[in-house]
Order: sequence, then C-alpha cells, then structure tokens
Amino acid sequence: MNATTAVATTVIGGVLAVAFLAIGSAKIAAVPQMRERAAHLGFGVSAYRRIGAVEVAGAIGLFVGFVFPVIGIAAALGFVLLLGGAALTHVRAGDNTKELAPALAVGVIAVASLVLFVIEATS
Repeated sequence: MNATTAVATTVIGGVLAVAFLAIGSAKIAAVPQMRERAAHLGFGVSAYRRIGAVEVAGAIGLFVGFVFPVIGIAAALGFVLLLGGAALTHVRAGDNTKELAPALAVGVIAVASLVLFVIEATS
C-alpha cells in the first residue's frame, strides 16, 4: 500500500464523510433550509429525510472503508450515483449554474474518493 495514496484516501474520504454527516443530519432533522430545498426540488420532507439517512449511512461507510476498502468503494460509488441524481434533479428543477455547482463539485470529490478507495483495495 502506498502511504501517499492512503493519506489521500483518508483526507478526501474524510472530507466527504464529514460533509455528508452534516448534510444528511440536517435533512433528517428537517432544518428549515433543508425543508425549503426539499420543496424547491419537489420532494416531501419525509423523502428528504430518507435521502439524509442514506447520506449518513454512506458517510459511515466511508469511515468503515478506511479499514475495509471494499466498503469504502461501495460508499463512494453510492455517493457518485447520489450526486449524479442530485445534479439531474437540479437541472429538472430549472436551477442555474450557481445552484447546480455544489452537487457537481462534491460529485468530483466523490469520484476522487472512489478512485482512491479502488487503488487502496487493489494495492
């Protein structure tokens, strides 16, 4: 295992995990900003809470992936798919580039995390 890859996997995966622990928890708690986002995107609060639960589970999967890279691969792939869906949902809602950019930027981080977990698992 390459030490540089291990550090990169931990840093990028950790940033992604912490971000989704926060975002997912806010969705589960149905904080006002998340209620507004849900309504804007055409989701009910209960559906947005379920998405939040998936996000929290994925974040936990990334943390577990530091010990078992195959779990990290599954979690990172899940985030790539989730963020692809988020981008499509924003496009469908008629959002502009400013509103779409966070999903795309975090999607790039998720792809990087996926690649790094695959490298970890195969080295």
